[in-house]
Amino acid sequence: MLGRAAVAMWWDVAPEVRAEWEHWHSSEHMPERLAIPGFLRGTRWVARSGAPSYFVLYEVAELATITTGAYLERLNNPTPWSRKMMPHHRNMVRSLCAVRAGWGGGVPQVLATIRFTPASVLPKLPRGRGLTGAHLLESQPMPGAPTTEQKIRGGDASADWVLLVGGYDAEALAPTPLPEGLVGFYRPAYSLSAGEIA
Repeated sequence: MLGRAAVAMWWDVAPEVRAEWEHWHSSEHMPERLAIPGFLRGTRWVARSGAPSYFVLYEVAELATITTGAYLERLNNPTPWSRKMMPHHRNMVRSLCAVRAGWGGGVPQVLATIRFTPASVLPKLPRGRGLTGAHLLESQPMPGAPTTEQKIRGGDASADWVLLVGGYDAEALAPTPLPEGLVGFYRPAYSLSAGEIA
C-alpha cells in the first residue's frame, strides 16, 4: 500500500446508470481526486459476486491529506457531473483510515475486504502462497459537518476497522483465516496513480 492513510469506500450503483457512472468515475472523478496533493493511487474494484458491487480505495500520503485542505474543498464543491452521479451511490460505506500495519505491495488480481468490530480483536496479518499483501486500516472520524457530497448521497455509514488481503490466486484467499465481519471479494477494474495525471 502506498502512503500512511487511505479512503476506503463500498457502494452499489443501479444497473441502468452503471455505464455513465463508470465513465464519470474513470474520466473525471478519479483524476480529480489524484490531482489533490498527497493522493498517491486510486483503484476501483468490482465485486466478484454479491454486494456491494464496488469497492474504491484511495491511498494517500498521510491522514491530514484527507482530513484538511484541498480534499475537503473538493468534497464541498462537487462538479456538475458529480452532483448528477452522487445520488446514484446506494448503501454507501466510507471510512477515512490510518494504515496501522501491512506488508506487500502492487495491485493484486483479487482482494478480500473485511469490515469488522471491535478494535480489541485485531487479526494477525495473513501470509501464504498466492497472497501478495495484507493491510490493516483503522477508521478515523471525519472532521466538521457533513460535506456537500455526503449530503447529496444522503449520508454515509463507516467501517471501524478494515483488513485488506490481496493475492494473485483467488483460491489462496478462500482458506485464509479472516476475522468475522462483512467480507467482500473484488477484482480490479481501474487503477490510476498521481504521476499518471496528464
